Amino acid sequence: MRSRVTMVLAITAVLLGGVLLVPAAYARLSDGDSSGGGGGGAASTVAAPAPTPPPPPTLAAGPVSVSFQGEFFSWALLDRQTGTISGSPNMTATSSTESMLKAWIVSDYLRQLKDKEPTAALKEAARLAIVESNDTAANKVHAAAGGSYKASKSSTPDAVIQRAIKICGLTDTKRGNVEPYTGWWSFTRMSPRDAVRLGDCIADGKAAGPKWTSWVLDQMSKVKGTTAAKDQKPKSGGGRWGIIDGLPKSITAQGPVSIKNGWTPINYDGNWHVNCLAVNDKWSLAVMLRYPQKSGLDYGAKVCASVATQLVTPQPGAALKVPQQPVGKL
Repeated sequence: MRSRVTMVLAITAVLLGGVLLVPAAYARLSDGDSSGGGGGGAASTVAAPAPTPPPPPTLAAGPVSVSFQGEFFSWALLDRQTGTISGSPNMTATSSTESMLKAWIVSDYLRQLKDKEPTAALKEAARLAIVESNDTAANKVHAAAGGSYKASKSSTPDAVIQRAIKICGLTDTKRGNVEPYTGWWSFTRMSPRDAVRLGDCIADGKAAGPKWTSWVLDQMSKVKGTTAAKDQKPKSGGGRWGIIDGLPKSITAQGPVSIKNGWTPINYDGNWHVNCLAVNDKWSLAVMLRYPQKSGLDYGAKVCASVATQLVTPQPGAALKVPQQPVGKL
């Protein structure tokens, strides 16, 4: 009899204990009474963590499709964070640099000055060479940097270009081989792969040195003038077009984009030689073209812009897909 009483009491204690444990555990899980009262309030809910915002748009490797009508179309993109270069299958093929090279000529001259100031005339020539793509000004800076024009069948570039190859690690760049232009700096042959290396070299300070790099990049961000005939002159021309026109505000608003284009209608082959170079703190992009003169300069500018637009990542308007959590009962 005594053992039966003991068993009943034990079972009763377990049942009562279980009943008492439930609200105690519930109280701990709900972190208190959300009603603020002494009992009977609804359990508080736990807020879902805020989704991580997507990274800001940038340029990244991706497919590019252009219905190009011409002799040569090539492009390359350098990721300045990783050093990775991507581009068209022929991104190592070369074309004449034209005025795109002026950004290097100015950088090479200023780097040699170290902490010294150039004369007022040469500093203005350096500015004009970039901002207005002035040929006469660029020739003055080229000479001051130690460059020289020498008509020769030699494949060795002049000293200014040789330093670009050495300092910026260029592998595809060589002297132009078209007579009688073999000694002209504008006929230096460069690939888009080397062009993006050149842009990176200017942006990271190796080209112009610590004192002058920001000045060069600032001038490149101030390039002015359009493809319109009114902006194109025999020895200078408007050069603010191409890649810069293909970038959305979501990229240009992040910081300045420095550019230097090159463009010349060449009579020996009947083509426009058009090059577009742009660089910011994340990437360096180059597009190089040769196409019939009858197509006009604006055609090349639009091709450059199209390449840039297609490489924008994520594409404008792309929706951020967030997995939906199923709704259920607790």
